[in-house]
Amino acid sequence: MINVKRLHHVAYRCKDAKETVDWYQKHLNMTLTVAIAENEVPSTKAPDPYMHIFLDAGMGNILAFFEIPNSPAMGRDENTPQWVQHIALEVENVDALVAAKNDLQAQGVEVLGPVNHGVFKSIYFFDPNGHRLELAANTGTAEQYAELQRVAPLMVEEWSLTKKAPNHAAWLHQQDD
Repeated sequence: MINVKRLHHVAYRCKDAKETVDWYQKHLNMTLTVAIAENEVPSTKAPDPYMHIFLDAGMGNILAFFEIPNSPAMGRDENTPQWVQHIALEVENVDALVAAKNDLQAQGVEVLGPVNHGVFKSIYFFDPNGHRLELAANTGTAEQYAELQRVAPLMVEEWSLTKKAPNHAAWLHQQDD
């Protein structure tokens, strides 16, 4: 049986490794921890130079990027709405979330939110590579999280049969901001 301890890292593509490091350091206070560059991909042996950067996202979480200059220009899956694929990062509380929004906006970053998701609030913005980022602050109670975990399997089963949103957790977006 596989016993996953935690995420080791999550990797995305970037347009420019240095620009990406600078942006994440400036806007999200992340530290560059590792940079790996090769002219050959270790797993496939393909002759494809790359720069692989690793940023400390806090508490042992690593956000990584690849710059691959010999590949076609970056794009995104046009069949997937922009709001779907995103990187969500947790902040300490709602005050920290609001302060982050103000700081990002003061630096010229366009920010959406806060959006109330019932058990957390979020703001959304884009990095220089076009990746959507979310900062989230948990606001739920232990009882709310327990209820969400209880109904999750029921919701997935119902969704798999109907492809319509089950109502088990509709209360999440019916709360006042």
